[in-house]
Amino acid sequence: MTESILLSLAVVLVLGVFAQWLAWRLRLPSILLLLLFGLIAGAAGWVDPDAVFGDLLMPIVSISVALILYEGGLTLKFSELPAVGAVVRSLVTVGALVTWLGTTLAARWLFHLPMELASVLGAVLVVTGPTVIGPLLRHIRPTGPVGPILRWEGIVIDPIGALATVLIFEALYGQTDQAAQHALLSVARTILFGGGLGVGAALLLTQMLARYWVADYLQNAVSLMFVVAAFVGANHLQEESGLAAVTVMGMALANQKKVDVAHIAEFKENLQVLLISCLFIILAARLKPAELDAGLLLARGGLFVAVLVLLVRPASVFVSTWRSKLTLPEKTFIAWMAPRGIVAAAVASVFALRLERQGVEGAGLLVQITFVTIIATVTIYGLTSLWLARRLNVAQANPQGILMIGAHPFARELAAALKREGFHCVLLDSNRDNTRAARMAGLSTYTGGVMDDHTLDRLDLGGTGRIFAMTPNPWVNILAVRRFERIYGRAACYRLAPPAGSPSHSDRPDAHGRTLFGKEQSYVELSRRLARGQTVKVTRLTEEFDYEAYRARYGESAQMLLIVTASGTLEPVTTAPRNPPEKGQRIVALVDPDEPQKATP
Repeated sequence: MTESILLSLAVVLVLGVFAQWLAWRLRLPSILLLLLFGLIAGAAGWVDPDAVFGDLLMPIVSISVALILYEGGLTLKFSELPAVGAVVRSLVTVGALVTWLGTTLAARWLFHLPMELASVLGAVLVVTGPTVIGPLLRHIRPTGPVGPILRWEGIVIDPIGALATVLIFEALYGQTDQAAQHALLSVARTILFGGGLGVGAALLLTQMLARYWVADYLQNAVSLMFVVAAFVGANHLQEESGLAAVTVMGMALANQKKVDVAHIAEFKENLQVLLISCLFIILAARLKPAELDAGLLLARGGLFVAVLVLLVRPASVFVSTWRSKLTLPEKTFIAWMAPRGIVAAAVASVFALRLERQGVEGAGLLVQITFVTIIATVTIYGLTSLWLARRLNVAQANPQGILMIGAHPFARELAAALKREGFHCVLLDSNRDNTRAARMAGLSTYTGGVMDDHTLDRLDLGGTGRIFAMTPNPWVNILAVRRFERIYGRAACYRLAPPAGSPSHSDRPDAHGRTLFGKEQSYVELSRRLARGQTVKVTRLTEEFDYEAYRARYGESAQMLLIVTASGTLEPVTTAPRNPPEKGQRIVALVDPDEPQKATP
């Protein structure tokens, strides 16, 4: 018995991680392969979650979901709320209500479920999939407020959906005769206990870290202890308020200024990947083909998903954003982004088990319909969202913005010059003094390490189409280029040349990113140019002031950095030979300040 359990656990781990890796290689949503592998494992008899875990299955699933939502809370910044807070608030309240009503009616009509069971299903499918939305947004790189709106909604809606499911379940299947009073009391207790314990746990953990009461190597473990304690404690005081507690705890930690929790967020990011991998395999393996009502799901599942995608989601979004400042394309894109994920699967599994124990007929369909919805919505949105975003102009087909790794003085001066020319630049640096100086100059910044796992989820890449790795460390530049190659493509990844004689100097300077500004322009050389007074200036070439006149005016001391074509495309100077700039183009270069620059027409 012990050997078979050990084998099942090994299968879960191996299939989960392998599915994540294969999805990364194939550039597919990982959830699709995880569900496929889980179904295969269950059908083949490799994994029987109920036999392996027994009564521990659902508690393990619940704690895992709590850790996932806690990690999601760590990605939410209050600084984004002034721009998107009103829309997010409407989406998770009015929008959630519209989604619940529409989904309930669709389930009742198409699957002929009892109204009570359809109502529970509607509440389950209110939640979206933050673990799916994050990678999609990273791939699409939408501009404007739609990215932060979708990220906030995807995380905040999960505890709300779970609480709504509890309230509806208790009102329809519970033993109380005062459903309305009980529901109001449950909401109040959730806010009190869930929010209170979440904030309290975050404050206590912050104080312990600030006073150095926790050794460095224990900080991740202690934070994990606080998360589990807050989750279980809140659930003990009010059922299903634990998800609210851990989400609030993550948000409170992410927005306090006393201690740096980047290392904790990085640990939780790694843990999240492992938890999602195993959870999807386990939950999908519980669906046995022999128990599936394939005819019903095939005949009506597609229509059910179509109703959710084409009617329910657009209705909830347009009602919620009716008086907002969002443009019609932005509203349309938000309306086309509501994939369901691990939280929907977990909540459906928990409540299906409760309903089965009460002998509710058709309870098994709750999980089956939920998994069909997960697979279908992830496939639909994963395959179409990028195309739609570009058609709606909320994402650019060829974005000209730049992600600059490094916010040192040269990067700030270059970004400021490009911003004046209408190009969006985001400066990423782990040095807070550098990013603070960049923000004071009106530039978009992010403080964090380029190799931190949570950086990709938190960093707003909207409008950027290339990366300039310009840190003083040549090895960091190489790692940055390799990190972002899968997002931008190799042709759009540039790095400064290392100093001559550096161990990172390669005979193939473009092996890890294209050499930026030429092989002689290392960070040391560029800093030296700034120190002697050179500045970044932009000059437009005309019929009267052509490239020859430009060279005569600025001489050999000028270092050309980029060319802006007549069509507005940025072309960085590299080691590759190029034709001389032509009239109508703009030259971005480092020039001596005592040389007067011809005014841009």
